[in-house]
Amino acid sequence: MVSNADGAVRARLFFALWPPPEVVRGLRRLQVRELAQVPGRRIDPERLHLTLRFVGPVAAPVADCLRRAAAAVRISPFTLHIDRLGAFPRAKVVWAGVARPPPELLALAAALEAACQGCGLPAETRDFAPHLTLLRKAHRHLPRTDTPIEPLVWPVTEFVLAASETRPEGALYRILARWPLRPSAEKPVGG
Repeated sequence: MVSNADGAVRARLFFALWPPPEVVRGLRRLQVRELAQVPGRRIDPERLHLTLRFVGPVAAPVADCLRRAAAAVRISPFTLHIDRLGAFPRAKVVWAGVARPPPELLALAAALEAACQGCGLPAETRDFAPHLTLLRKAHRHLPRTDTPIEPLVWPVTEFVLAASETRPEGALYRILARWPLRPSAEKPVGG
């Protein structure tokens, strides 16, 4: 939570995919085995996530608008194949990502971008780059970008709205709401 000049409390929000335990275990193995020689701050397993849209600090009415808009999103469940390791050298970040994002992932990110704009937020200026941050403050022995790894298979069935609180030991995340992924037109029963 942050306060603005008028003292109003604003939640620092983002939409994300939260990996299931088996994917978290695989990501943890990557941190320990593949990145053992890379100095940096490893992200704690409970903090691993794939950001769909960073929102930032917003007041309660905007947060409520985002919840309503997210509840209306209709995207089919999909499978992610986490199959790449790379780095953002300037940001000193090492990440795991996908070589070919499934169309449903891109559609979900686009739908949440539209929801944010519909709630009065400015458009995101950066291209969507699906990844999970594994290390921060990494500045030596970075993996080359787009290094293939043994794929971690992640069946994605929901997305979340989370709040972030910055602390000296790293960000603390709290999931505020979850929405299941479901097709836009459900097939009739018996039809």
